[in-house]
Amino acid sequence: MLQSFLHYGSHWIIPFAIAYLIWRRSNRSDDNRLWLKAGLIMIASNFIDIDHLLATPIFDPNRCSIGFHPLHTIWAAAIYMILLFVPRWWMRAIALGCLWHLITDSGDCIMQAI
Repeated sequence: MLQSFLHYGSHWIIPFAIAYLIWRRSNRSDDNRLWLKAGLIMIASNFIDIDHLLATPIFDPNRCSIGFHPLHTIWAAAIYMILLFVPRWWMRAIALGCLWHLITDSGDCIMQAI
């Protein structure tokens, strides 16, 4: 129960906290809620879980997704890291959302091993 709470809370709540810390003071005078948009984009980055559709079974509660699914590999993480350097706030939000997703899933894998 605690593992599920931490896992899904990290996927759906923490991205807003991260976005608030990074984008709360936007340099764009026309958009004082950029952090909210960035948080929503970070949550949309959970769509990297679409690669679970390639696995059989699609969902296995005992499977660690890190290194198993294509969008959860070190190669994908490297691409997400590169995207952090694209000079567009929304691309950085996507990259950060994907990286946070991988961190969250890694924590889940660690909890499965305990």
